[in-house]
Amino acid sequence: MIAAQLLAYYFTELKDDQLKKIDKYLYSMRLSDETLKDVMNRFRREMEDGLGHGTNPNATVKMLPTFVRSIPDGSEKGDFIALDLGGSNFRILRVKVTQDKKQPVQMESQVYETPDDIIHGSGTQLFDHVADCLGDFMEKQKIKDKKLPVGFTFSFPCAQSKLDEVSVPRYAAKEKEHWMISWRASQPIGLQAVLVTWTKKFKASGVEGADVVKLLNKAIKKRGDYEADIMAVVNDTVGTMMTCGFDDQRCEVGIIIGTGTNACYMEEMRHIDQVEGDEGRMCINTEWGAFGDDGTLEDLRTEFDREIDRGSINPGKQLFEKMASGMYMGELVRLILVKMAKEGLLFEGRITPELLTKGKIETKHVSAIEKTKEGLKKCMEILSRLGVEPSDEDCLAVQHVCTIVSFRSANLIAATLGGILSRLKENKGVARLRTTVGIDGSLYKMHPQYARRLHKMVRRLVPDSDVRFLLSESGSGKGAAMVTAVAYRLTEQARQIQRTLAEFRLGKAQLLEVKKRMRVEMERGLRKDTHQEATVKMLPTYVRSTPDGTENGDFLALDLGGTNFRVLLVKIRSGKRRSVEMHNKIYAIPIEVMQGTGEELFDHIVHCISDFLDYMGMKSARLPLGFTFSFPCHQTSLDAGILVTWTKGFKATDCEGEDVVELLREAIKRKEEFELDVVAIVNDTVGTMMTCAYEEPTCEVGLIAGTGSNACYMEEMKNVEIVEGNEGRMCVNMEWGAFGDNGCLDDIRTQYDQAVDENSLNEGKQRYEKMCSGMYLGEIVRQILIDLTKRGFLFRGQISETLKTRGIFETKFLSQIESDRLALLQVRAILQQLGLDSTCDDSIIVKEVCGTVSRRAAQICGAGMAAVVDKIRENRRLDHLDVTVGVDGTLYKLHPHFSRIFQQTVKELSPKCDVNFLLSEDGSGKGAALITAVGCRQREQEAQQH
Repeated sequence: MIAAQLLAYYFTELKDDQLKKIDKYLYSMRLSDETLKDVMNRFRREMEDGLGHGTNPNATVKMLPTFVRSIPDGSEKGDFIALDLGGSNFRILRVKVTQDKKQPVQMESQVYETPDDIIHGSGTQLFDHVADCLGDFMEKQKIKDKKLPVGFTFSFPCAQSKLDEVSVPRYAAKEKEHWMISWRASQPIGLQAVLVTWTKKFKASGVEGADVVKLLNKAIKKRGDYEADIMAVVNDTVGTMMTCGFDDQRCEVGIIIGTGTNACYMEEMRHIDQVEGDEGRMCINTEWGAFGDDGTLEDLRTEFDREIDRGSINPGKQLFEKMASGMYMGELVRLILVKMAKEGLLFEGRITPELLTKGKIETKHVSAIEKTKEGLKKCMEILSRLGVEPSDEDCLAVQHVCTIVSFRSANLIAATLGGILSRLKENKGVARLRTTVGIDGSLYKMHPQYARRLHKMVRRLVPDSDVRFLLSESGSGKGAAMVTAVAYRLTEQARQIQRTLAEFRLGKAQLLEVKKRMRVEMERGLRKDTHQEATVKMLPTYVRSTPDGTENGDFLALDLGGTNFRVLLVKIRSGKRRSVEMHNKIYAIPIEVMQGTGEELFDHIVHCISDFLDYMGMKSARLPLGFTFSFPCHQTSLDAGILVTWTKGFKATDCEGEDVVELLREAIKRKEEFELDVVAIVNDTVGTMMTCAYEEPTCEVGLIAGTGSNACYMEEMKNVEIVEGNEGRMCVNMEWGAFGDNGCLDDIRTQYDQAVDENSLNEGKQRYEKMCSGMYLGEIVRQILIDLTKRGFLFRGQISETLKTRGIFETKFLSQIESDRLALLQVRAILQQLGLDSTCDDSIIVKEVCGTVSRRAAQICGAGMAAVVDKIRENRRLDHLDVTVGVDGTLYKLHPHFSRIFQQTVKELSPKCDVNFLLSEDGSGKGAALITAVGCRQREQEAQQH
């Protein structure tokens, strides 16, 4: 017993001593965590070089765009063919993708041999062979009469591009024809895939630098007995990611660790300089096998790595692959054993012809030797076949050499994968990354310790990531079918979405027709005989002139036009140091007051005025007051206005048909605390015009493009038939929001406009406003999103409670989503704030919907304004008009594109007018005071005349 223990102790000591010698001998192959982190950072830099336009030509890690923009979302279905060419065997699969939960993917496949004379022959021979095999497979499947979509797994570095790209439409912001949208209808995907270089012993001539899709199509056409629609060319790495993506939608990385090694991942489009566009993501094929070809890894390469490279068919290329992949691992071990034997460290210095023969130790032998139980026995068998007469100590030593070589491979792959994961985390801007890596390859699958070592090192290098490794099944074949299925789904989806949004895309002829119809309705509103039934009411405001600079005094202004009510004190000073000083306070109007009785509403307003006068210490002064009342009113004088109809959610009773100035005066009397001189009732649009006219005398038009939409302008008195007198001009409040209430815009109204109208408080009214104002744009977007979700194009077909909620899409969200500076991740964040769990693809579609809806709003608003400025020009019988439009409203001010598109539309539709647009500052407050000041001035002039 004691003897056995001593023997075991002696053997352990010998073993430890032997292993330490090998560790020392192969010290350069044992990489520390610090070294691996450095490799990770070097790889990150190489990735960035590959993505950059200026640095890509010299980059070793080519970062090839694959034009795969989306992983499967589970809604794919159809019948597809997949071709898989990447080694000595060529595989063809028929993949049926269904919605059957038990068996969503059914596959039938056949393997065809690719002889060496074809691998090393001409490109024509190779693709004729592929076409012949495909013909044979289709014959056996009895599908020669069908033109099925084909995915082609071509596992070699390719530079890809799409000819007829199915992408989110882009608008030509600076094009002269601004309403012409620069998008092509969705068409079958045309592909180019140009082979960069052969790898894996392939050397078919005339293919490098050529388009493999063209070569395959040519070979199929030459046969002439079947047709194939090649929709996608896929690298096997991408196929692996897509296969795993079908089972786990978090999968956004694919890795092959087999004969060769490579990785792909989903990169943000904004970082890919080689491809136009910055929306969404695209799968990048890193081709990381060439990492180090520029000398980046020179300090880590050993003499054995250099010897492997010298003896390869592509010296100086794929250096990382030669350090880490299965194709070279066995040969690395053999070279180490030869050197150790020469130095007497193994086999008592015996070197046999077998040991010196290249390829005698394969990667499968390395895997067998490293097995825990039978590894040493296998090692003895393998070494004995090489004739080196190994001892037990030799077998232990060789097992340890194999471990060091395979461990280095796993560590190097962990470092480069760590580079990808850290980039993904950075792209997403998250504190902790949760993702899935799809993985395939014989080395990963067959080696007993490889997967565990890789996973462990990834956790150490990227500790702030939760990574699931998902083993791919039939990755390169099934994956090609998945890419094709996704491309097929996205093509069809894009076509249907474009058809939906096409209704919102108005051409120049349609916009000119809107302008023409607005002009007709304006004339009807101005004429006495048609005014009553006109939809565009063209209400006289009794504002007969704009400010002239002599206005002076203290004025009170009230501003009622939404859920908030403002009281302002405005001090206007004339002379050389002309100035306007304002003090104001904001008060809320509760919804029960907005929709209660008229008396309650006006008592609330007077209560707010009382509080403000206390606050300013001015209750004793009898101030002149201007009342900004932003609802349609029929004015009979400057200080009398009869409410035509409530808008913007107001429903207070006993107000419509009443003079609101009188209702205010009565409420002031009921309060019995102060007196005010109500000089003018003011519409906010008129206030906007007056504010801008105080700064710019050519301002004769006002526009509000905010929660609501309206315009006013200075009309010739002779044309305002409902007011007596023909001399001079008067500002007309158009109340153009009601344009179309008589059905004249029905041909451009969509089902979504109708749904918004039907769900509104004032169905059938303010139809133009409901198509172009901020209050309703978000609601139109919501209706479209509901429809697209029902049709399975958005949010995985799931209509959330949030999406069912009216008013959830405020205009501010549209403005944020459409911002050019906003990355898609931020769009997703906004949608998530709204409770909408969106994918990257969803975010692209939502952004496109928002852009289409707001663009139409800006265009039809511009068409209305074109009608106004042309009418002023014709009134004055001018060939050319210079005029300024004062503009206010959150939509115009805050939306990133509305003002530009609106201005372009006005310019294009009224070419004889040179229109300047001036932003108003507080038209409803300052403007009301200015109108009151002008009113006081006019009243004094009239009193002097009398």
